[in-house]
Formats: sequence, structure tokens, C-alpha cells
Amino acid sequence: MRVLRSFQNVPDECQGLVLAIGNFDGVHRGHQAVISHAQEEADKLGVPSGVLTFEPHSREFFAPDAPPFRLSTMETKAAHLKWLGVDVMAALEFNLTFSQKSADEFVRDVLVDGFKAVHVVVGYDFIFGHKRQGTTVVLAELAQKYGFGLTVVEPVGEETVIYSSTAIRECLKKGDPLQAASLLGHWWEVEGEVIEGDKRGRTIGFPTANIPLVGYHHPKLGVYAVRVGLAKGSHFEWIDGVANFGMRPTFDKKDVLLEVHLLDYSGDLYGETIRVCFVDFIRPEMKFGGIEQLEAQIKQDANTARSILADEKNSQVKYADKKVHS
Repeated sequence: MRVLRSFQNVPDECQGLVLAIGNFDGVHRGHQAVISHAQEEADKLGVPSGVLTFEPHSREFFAPDAPPFRLSTMETKAAHLKWLGVDVMAALEFNLTFSQKSADEFVRDVLVDGFKAVHVVVGYDFIFGHKRQGTTVVLAELAQKYGFGLTVVEPVGEETVIYSSTAIRECLKKGDPLQAASLLGHWWEVEGEVIEGDKRGRTIGFPTANIPLVGYHHPKLGVYAVRVGLAKGSHFEWIDGVANFGMRPTFDKKDVLLEVHLLDYSGDLYGETIRVCFVDFIRPEMKFGGIEQLEAQIKQDANTARSILADEKNSQVKYADKKVHS
């Protein structure tokens, strides 16, 4: 998969494609439906399929001090798009100049002149252009004006729930990563660089890889069964683990940190970027009377995680297990 960061000077082999457009935060099953329509159209036309997204997310740009909300960074988004078989990912910089493009300018400059798109696919709620003036109706008019095809994908979901990033955030807030995975079509995962911590875990036989969740939506505080992706060449090796996401009240800490213990693994991960998939919630975070109580509970949590992850080995939920290179 080619990864582009600009709509200017687009390589010839990345032009004349079918583009799915949106933020695609989390690349959930609703997003996958949009992308699938684009791939089907691209196959019909014999051209590449592409995904056009924006970095940072427009919500981050206009409200930088708001609580973190993202389900995926550009890196995890790219991993899932590669897993889905997308040919081109264009992650355009969303800045003040870009935000002020009118709907017509966006279509003309980016879709027509930049990518020479032959067909565009968007979701039913797609909004674009300065002051969000571009709707799917406006886009249909512009598609006719500039001569490219358009598909608007209706909402998809299960039972009474529409697949949406909002619904997934609610699942995570309630401590239900299994339901979040059902809506996503894959495990919810975070990615971050392992930082040096207090090293208390190793003194009781449970060393942890510590990751600050910068920019990510925060799930419910507590202990989770997880799987950890370690980069091995062009792929990731997935290792079972147990993680605590919280403020470590036993040690009177106030900052929020993700602490991951990899089961049956030894090795130095400091400075490494790892991926952590949240599989199931084990228990809320709690304060213990001392180290001995904490150690006993961690052992129990580790055994619970082993049991959960053994049951999930044959799950239909997938992993995006290939690294992405631009």
C-alpha cells in the first residue's frame, strides 16, 4: 500500500483511482462497508482503490484542548487499511488553509486535479468544505459538474446499533471491549512507545511495558486481557498479556498509564513501539493495602487473562498484522 501525505504531485500510478473519503477513525465495520464499495468499483473499472483521510482529525484541529477521543492514530489506521487490501492511503494534512477550502475547491483541487479520481465513495453522513457546507447532495452536483462517479453508502449496523465511532467509544467507556470489537470488526488497539516506569512490577515478578495513551480515547479504568504486537520484520508477532489502565491508586499516582505485562515473554522493550489489543475486561482498578495483596491479585489477573485469551484463540476477530511503509 502506498501512503501519500499530499494531493500535489501525486505519482502517476496513484492517479485515476476510486477514492473512499472520510476520517475513518477506528476503521470500523461501517467504514469497511464504504471501503469495500470503493474496492468493488475499482475492480470493475480496473483501477487502483484508495482511501482519502485527514491528519490531524478535524475535531482535533478545531478543539485541541478537548478530551482525547481518537480510536486510532494514523499508524494503526494505516495498518488496518493495508490489512483490508487498499492500494493507496492519502492522509492529507488538515490545517487552516485546507479547512478554508470551499466544497467546490476541495473537489476541484484534491479529487479532480490532484488524484484525478474516476469515482468517489462516501458514507451517508459525509460533510466537507469550509464551514461544513458540502453535503452528499452538493457532492453529487459536483460529481456531475466534474465528470466522476459517486456512490453514497447508507448506514449499516447490527440490530438497533449503527456502526459508528461514537458507539464504539461508549462500549470502551463501559469496559466492554468485546462489544467494541464486534462493531469494529477487529480488536480495538492502541500503539505507543514503551517508556521507563517505576520498575515496581519486576520486583514482584511482573515486569510491565508502560505506554502513555496520548491522544487516544480513554477506556474504562481497570485490568484487561490483551494481546501485544511486537514488530518482527514486516509483520507483527502477537503475544498474550494482561494490562492495567489507570492511575495506580495503591502507589498514590494521579497520571493515567497503560501498564502491560506480557505473559511468557522476557526481553527489553524500552524505546520500542508496540501495539496493544484490548480483548476483554477483567476488573475495575482498585487500591490495595500493600504489595503482597497487589501481587496476589496480579497473579489472579494473569491466570484470568490466560483463560480468556485461550478461549479467544479461534475468534473470528482479525488482526492487522503487517507493517506499513510509505
